[in-house]
Amino acid sequence: MQVYSNLPEAINDLRTKGYVLDFNHEYDCIICKEHDFKLPPDEFTIDAAFRFEDDSDPENQSILYAISSKDGLKGLLVNAYGIYADSMSDEMIAKLSIHH
Repeated sequence: MQVYSNLPEAINDLRTKGYVLDFNHEYDCIICKEHDFKLPPDEFTIDAAFRFEDDSDPENQSILYAISSKDGLKGLLVNAYGIYADSMSDEMIAKLSIHH
């Protein structure tokens, strides 16, 4: 697995590898606002996940997911973890937690 020193470096490199969509998560799915679609947990795969911590602020933590859909769409999801993590369904938590 590739190792990145920071979040922007990872995003830039993964974009060159085809992960061009920007995903966000909702309670029970991930969404792509730009193309107006939703993917429930059973319709996407997490290809890789990368954790990042800001050395100057240990509470500033995030995880970057490289995600592909069953239809071959590829994109990135950046999510906070720790005290800033948002609420999600148990199914979404299980899907994303596998790769922490």
